[in-house]
Amino acid sequence: MSSPSGPPPLRVVAVTYSPGAALEQFVDSLAGATTRPVEVVLADNGSTDGAPERAAERHAHVRILRTGGNIGYGAAANAGLADVRTGRALIANPDLRFAPGSVDELLAAADRWPRAATLGPAIMTPDGELYPSARDLPRLSTGAGHALLGWAWPGNPWTARYRREREAPRERPAGWLSGSCLLVDLEAYWSVGGFDPGYFMYFEDVDLAERLTRAGWLHVYVPSAVVEHEGGHATQREPHRMQRVHHTSALRYLSGQYPRRRHAPLRTAFRAGLGGRMLISYVSGRVAAGAPFQRRARELAAVPEPRPGSGES
Repeated sequence: MSSPSGPPPLRVVAVTYSPGAALEQFVDSLAGATTRPVEVVLADNGSTDGAPERAAERHAHVRILRTGGNIGYGAAANAGLADVRTGRALIANPDLRFAPGSVDELLAAADRWPRAATLGPAIMTPDGELYPSARDLPRLSTGAGHALLGWAWPGNPWTARYRREREAPRERPAGWLSGSCLLVDLEAYWSVGGFDPGYFMYFEDVDLAERLTRAGWLHVYVPSAVVEHEGGHATQREPHRMQRVHHTSALRYLSGQYPRRRHAPLRTAFRAGLGGRMLISYVSGRVAAGAPFQRRARELAAVPEPRPGSGES
C-alpha cells in the first residue's frame, strides 16, 4: 500500500480463464515494471486450474473478482474497473511478462500526452518478433484487403498500410492499440461506457478506440515500454470456436460502421465474405493464423527518445 503522501496504487486488471503458470510470471514481472504501488484485480471468468487462487494467496496485492461465468474479455475488464472512475489503470492479459520499467514508461508517456485515452507498449512474441499492435482503424479498403490477402500475401499494400509495418517504431498516435496491454484514462474510458460487452472476444479494443476517437481522444503507441506476450491460449484450447468468435466480432464491428438501410448490400457482402473465410480457416491453419509478421526486437533499439512536449503536437 502507498503511504499517505505517496501515489495511490495503480489498478491493474487481468481477465483470467484458467491462465496456468503464466499468471505467476505476470505478477512477478509486474513488480519490476513500476516503482508505483499496484493493486491487481483478477477478473475471473470461471477458472478451474487454481492459478488465480494461488496468486491471491501468495501476493497480498492480488485479489480475485468472480464475474459469475465466462462473460467475455471486455465485460470482465469493465467489472474489474467498475469501482474506479478517475486516474489511470492498466488492463493486461495474464500471459504477459513486463520488461523492467515498462509500466513507468507508459505512465511517463501519459504525462506527455494529456489527451491520450489509451497508451500501449511494444509487444514482443516469445520468438523475438515485434507484434504490430498499433494499427489504423480498419476501413473498407484496408480491412478487406488485409482480411482476404494477408494470409497469402503478407506484404500486400493494404496490410502494410493497416498495420503501419513500413514505419520505424516511434512514439506516435495510432488508430487503435491492442487490448492485450492498455494503460487507460479512466474518465475517458467511462465517458464512452468502457468496452462494449456485446463483443465476447476480439475487436472490443478496436470498437473502444473508435468511440473514444469520435469523442476527441487519442491512442498513443509507446515502444520504449516493452512487454512479452505469449498469446494464443484460448485459440489453442478451442480453435474452431475462437475462429467463429473472431469472424463474428469482425462482422459486428464492420456492420456497425455501415448501419443505414442503403448499406444493406454491403453488410450482406461482409457476412458472405467473413463467413466464407471462417469456414476456410477451419481447415487451413495458414488462413486461421492470418498475416505473418517478421519485425525483430532489434528495431526497438532505434526508437528515439521522446522530445519534451512531443505529446502536444
